[in-house]
Amino acid sequence: MLDLSTQPHHDGSPLYVDTDAPGLGGSVTLRLRVPRGFAVEQVFVRSTPDAEPHYDEASVLREDADAVWWSVSVRIVNPLTRYRWLLSGPDGAYRWLSGDGLHEHDVPDAYDFTLSAYAAPPAWAQDAIVYQIFPDRFARSAAADGRETPEWAIPATWDKRPAPTIPAVSAELYGGDLDGVIEHLDHIEDLGCNTIYLTPFFPAGSTHRYDSTTFDTVDPLLGGDEALVRLVQAAHARGMRVIGDLTTNHSGVGHAWFQSALADEASPERAFYYFREDGSYLGWYDVPSLPKFRFGPELRARLTDGPESVVGRWLAEPFKLDGWRIDVANMTGRHAADNDNLDVARSIRATMDAVAPEALLVAEHCHDASGDLSGEGWHGAMNYAGFLRPIWTWLRDPAYHRQFLGLPIETPRLPAESAFRAIRAFQGVSPWRSTATSWSLIDSHDTPRARTVMGAGAQCVAAGMLFTFPGAPMVFMGGELGGEGTHGEDARRGMPWDRPDAWDTATHESYRALARLRAAYPALRRGSLRWLAVGEEALAYVREDDDATLLCLAARGDGEPLRVRASAIGLADGEQAQNLYGGADPVTAVDGTLTLPAEGPQFQVWMAGARHG
Repeated sequence: MLDLSTQPHHDGSPLYVDTDAPGLGGSVTLRLRVPRGFAVEQVFVRSTPDAEPHYDEASVLREDADAVWWSVSVRIVNPLTRYRWLLSGPDGAYRWLSGDGLHEHDVPDAYDFTLSAYAAPPAWAQDAIVYQIFPDRFARSAAADGRETPEWAIPATWDKRPAPTIPAVSAELYGGDLDGVIEHLDHIEDLGCNTIYLTPFFPAGSTHRYDSTTFDTVDPLLGGDEALVRLVQAAHARGMRVIGDLTTNHSGVGHAWFQSALADEASPERAFYYFREDGSYLGWYDVPSLPKFRFGPELRARLTDGPESVVGRWLAEPFKLDGWRIDVANMTGRHAADNDNLDVARSIRATMDAVAPEALLVAEHCHDASGDLSGEGWHGAMNYAGFLRPIWTWLRDPAYHRQFLGLPIETPRLPAESAFRAIRAFQGVSPWRSTATSWSLIDSHDTPRARTVMGAGAQCVAAGMLFTFPGAPMVFMGGELGGEGTHGEDARRGMPWDRPDAWDTATHESYRALARLRAAYPALRRGSLRWLAVGEEALAYVREDDDATLLCLAARGDGEPLRVRASAIGLADGEQAQNLYGGADPVTAVDGTLTLPAEGPQFQVWMAGARHG
């Protein structure tokens, strides 16, 4: 077992950093928790103002039964302040604490903690519980019956399993629409979700709608502009928010801009795309139906810059979207020697500030997003690399043998320590507030279903981690019902509204209970994440703030029980932590130790008695 409870801890949560929105020229108070028994004589913070190392000495702030708390003030000289802790002990002991843990040797700056002085994300983003909807497959209102089927579409019955081959893979039309979403807002609200993320609603040549033909209107197949207005108003009336999906990397081949570019080489739209000398053009991954944008002043003016741009007009009256998720944001503006990615993100942020200052900007990014999360551009990202992938590789069903998210190998099955190290590493290279604003997920419309990858029991373990980690949980429609799918398209099955026998009611109740738990305890939304112990089959961690310490156990299968120092969560011998979720008995401190249940799969949360006030 890896015992992490004896190691010093720091992260970017309010327990350890007094503000996540520092101003240039100001200062930030940082705190460090050092467990008793860890020999430290001096503590410093090394920062790098103007790229030159600088050291500030910390002093003891307070002591409690288990730890000594150190504090230091650091000046904010640059928009990004990178820092790490230096711990000096007796007999020349020399350690660095950075975002990826404790080291007894010099380490590079890559994992330094990061403070961003750029404008902070909207405060509500950390309180969001997101429900992702693929509109064509969510719900079909009666109004859909009278709509004309476009030439490209292949009508499909609602309960038909999606076809895996071209052309049906993108052309099967199930007929879900936005009024259908309105009719099922009760389900979303009852689940505990307060934010809806819609995949694209623009007219297109597919049911995916990532090949838009215009950004000016809502697809009539979804009910048109009026249906989106009705949906947003209905959601807002319930205190819910609605996020749209925009492709800033490409349009569809049928888009009016691209058609103008093809028709007239002298048109301004010709400069919106990458045309070669022979008249051919660059597509996203060379897919001809998705010509890639080439950014210049005119394209920015139409797409991202200002209230009249595509970004701006859908955030304003009468639509009033609450933000954008940007499709393949990591590739936007990037090709060969061109790199306009940050400029595009800045442009979108500036438009949001002018039109809807509380709007949220989330990037789709399927690998290491840290280089794009300084806080100047995207507020956060869909956390595939730092959450979904580690969870999948730990909780994968041994019988599941399919390719792993773009890798040329099948999904590996790794021990809990691998998941822990991957999660900590990715958190360590991003500003905390970006991690806390990003969307955690265990599946999406682009992946196999978590149920198919993991099985029922392990999916509920993954859901437990989803709802108790930093970052807004994102649930892909039907995941709460135990929906299955062997690949992304197969995962986009119609919601079984008329087949209650297809609902996994136990999974549904687990998601509802976890959402209620997250809503009830700010520590799960804004608190610190402190790892306690890692075994072969289980992980134990704490989410805590000034008011609550919540002990979480995630177990994949039966194994040796994790034994945790009771004082690490504020318990003395004989005291108990009461169970809040999972149904386990209270855990009692005996001889300074908590022994956590060894069976799996299971996910448990206990309330401990520690306070930090």
